[in-house]
Amino acid sequence: MRSRGRVWGRRRPAVVALVAVLVVAAAAVVTFRVLAPAEVLTPARADYPAPVRAATGVVGTLASAPLIVDGRLRVYATARQIRADEPVDARTRRTPYWSYRRWPAELIGIVASGTTVVSRWSDGDLVALDARTGRIRWRADGPPPGHGYDGRRTGASTVYTPAGLIPATGSGGRAVLVVIGGSGLRGLDLSDGHELWRIDIDGSCRAGALTTTAGQLVTVDACASPQVAEFHDVETGRMVNRWRPEDAGPELAVVPVGCGNGGSNCPALRTTSAGNSRGWLVDRGEPTPMPLLDPTEAVLEGDVALTPSGNELVARSVREGTELWRRTGPGPMRIVAVQPGLVHLLTDGHELITLNSTTGAQRSSFPLVAGDEVVPWRPGFAYAADGFVAVERLAQAAPPDAADAQFYAAPQPVILAAS
Repeated sequence: MRSRGRVWGRRRPAVVALVAVLVVAAAAVVTFRVLAPAEVLTPARADYPAPVRAATGVVGTLASAPLIVDGRLRVYATARQIRADEPVDARTRRTPYWSYRRWPAELIGIVASGTTVVSRWSDGDLVALDARTGRIRWRADGPPPGHGYDGRRTGASTVYTPAGLIPATGSGGRAVLVVIGGSGLRGLDLSDGHELWRIDIDGSCRAGALTTTAGQLVTVDACASPQVAEFHDVETGRMVNRWRPEDAGPELAVVPVGCGNGGSNCPALRTTSAGNSRGWLVDRGEPTPMPLLDPTEAVLEGDVALTPSGNELVARSVREGTELWRRTGPGPMRIVAVQPGLVHLLTDGHELITLNSTTGAQRSSFPLVAGDEVVPWRPGFAYAADGFVAVERLAQAAPPDAADAQFYAAPQPVILAAS
């Protein structure tokens, strides 16, 4: 009779080899699952919430900057995820109403139009979600942005100034999404994502992009000498104007004025060149000089030009130049945000004052302080929509390159208020 020990001895190397192969194979499967490109969509499981009318005052504090969508949801950005919560007046961030995550791509920007939320990713992908359900409406290829997530802890720049992602309304009423990247410019129909036009150029030569209420895309050709602003029709991509102020120097920059998020649907712009700043109305196509908008601190809300100076704020009709109202406070005030019909002022003592932009009548005034929290801070990004105001709170003396722990004034750096 053969010894079982001898048989096992002869079989043992083969068994060990087989086990090793299985272990390596299992490890490969695990590695693939962890490292392979992936996306995770968690749609809404509850009914679409109703709009909220919150009581005036501070609502609460948030770790991330909210983009308010359709008056019903708050949408946030992190390096690889979009998430929405509700209600809008929740004191803190809630369990997601829906969420969408991709890996290894990084989130570049988010814009919203009605109930469509469009995200741009570092691999160039554009993904549109239905805000009501969190499900994908459409996806499209766009020019790669050439960089990754830059929203820091709050994601504020990703939702308030999304890089190279600009909604527009064409002269014919079509909702358009303009995308700018390293390989050029693209125009997409916002309703279904199909490409309307493309301009294949060196995207690194484009600067200062915005869209106007006249249905035009404005960019600066930074590689021209001297630099010049180009105006393209947002529905066709056709160039309609190459323009620069007569007194401009060799370099030119354009700044959005009176716009929606990310420089969208702007009625005006400001040019800066050779140390000079000049305001222009662009709501009728051809730039029209508007001296009321020359000061860099001037703001446009509708047809009202608002100019703060120390402890005084003056409102004038932007077209006629007539003074509409004037407000003098006990100390310096700054405009932190505007929304249709309203202007939001912040004093050095962190008092948030909301005025009717046409009449100057005060709508509300209260300390922008969360409970008994005592935190010295200065405002960073600020945003207003649907009667709400969100303000980033930055540490008083933190440099721009400080680590997040030192850059922000509190662990929950965004304060949200209802005006």
